[in-house]
Amino acid sequence: MSSNQYYSQLGGLPPQTQTLSSKAVFKTAYAVIPKTVMSDIVTSILPHWDETRAWIIARPLSGFAETFAQYIMEVKPGGGSLRPEPDARASAAIFVVEGEGAITYDGHDHPLRAGSFAYLPAGEKWTFRNDSAAPIRFHWVRKAFKVVDGLEAPPAIFTHEDDCVMHAMPETEGRWATTRFIDPSDIRYDMHLNIVTFEPGAVIPFMETHIMEHGLYVLEGKAVYRLNEDWVEVEAGDYMWLRAFCPQACYAGGPGRFRYLLYKDVNRHPDL
Repeated sequence: MSSNQYYSQLGGLPPQTQTLSSKAVFKTAYAVIPKTVMSDIVTSILPHWDETRAWIIARPLSGFAETFAQYIMEVKPGGGSLRPEPDARASAAIFVVEGEGAITYDGHDHPLRAGSFAYLPAGEKWTFRNDSAAPIRFHWVRKAFKVVDGLEAPPAIFTHEDDCVMHAMPETEGRWATTRFIDPSDIRYDMHLNIVTFEPGAVIPFMETHIMEHGLYVLEGKAVYRLNEDWVEVEAGDYMWLRAFCPQACYAGGPGRFRYLLYKDVNRHPDL
């Protein structure tokens, strides 16, 4: 059984005595959406989803996310959808942080629990349900799949973090590592959803500046993250969006591990 922790305690509303200071910020190069602002009143309900609400934390928007949308979904017992995806262009990556449920795909039921990952190809039919006695919460990344002539469509993936190898970054002695749900050498996929893990004291030792757009949701621990010209303290439950080429670095001071769910777009030419 996995000992990994996945932050999932969203909702509620601060008391009237709460101060208004916050690390929430929206800039051209990045945004920080802290857990303190993910209250009940910012949720959305979605067509064809029963007993469900969503925190939509990224969406395609001029000056914001350009390649993806990201939701935190909460499905109550008995809830789900027979028509979850309204756009035939959209592929889906799902990661469960709490509870149990199931995806039905290609005639087969795929049970889900905390730590489960699923990739659903664009244009394919799938359904979701929660037959358990408690809510299930999961991240849902939607991306318009970029078809490449002569390249076959990627297959679906159903796996769990416990079944995936953690890959140490080069020359870090395992202090900085990634859990890769999609094979990074498989060019059929145009996005990745990974878990990045830092041991206490580990760092990103340079200012990463690259073409990939990022969504980072902190699953566990805390750290100081460099976003463009600013250092921001983040902790479990906080979300960061980074525009392509936004410089980034990280210092994980401890006392425990720092882990986040990382989206990035990959394996395609830029649109001209």
